[in-house]
Amino acid sequence: MKRVLWYLIAGSRGGPNRARIIKAIHDRPYNVNQLSNELNLDYKTIKHHMKVLEDHDIVNSGEEKYGAMFFLSNRMEENYPIFLDILSKMKK
Repeated sequence: MKRVLWYLIAGSRGGPNRARIIKAIHDRPYNVNQLSNELNLDYKTIKHHMKVLEDHDIVNSGEEKYGAMFFLSNRMEENYPIFLDILSKMKK
């Protein structure tokens, strides 16, 4: 999981936005539209990042319909301290 997070957060251009999404969803579940408003990002941008995060088992929704709420996966919840550690190293 550590390598996946390094790649998704620090190793790609969309990493900072993905980090913002993970932090937001850690606080409470959101759907794509709510995240778009909360983070002031384009709906399609959020949708793209959610697909990437879902493909890597970072978030899940359990639904495939419009308005689906996203949660951090159990695996991500367990590894959230690693995510925070990566963020702290990126800021140095």
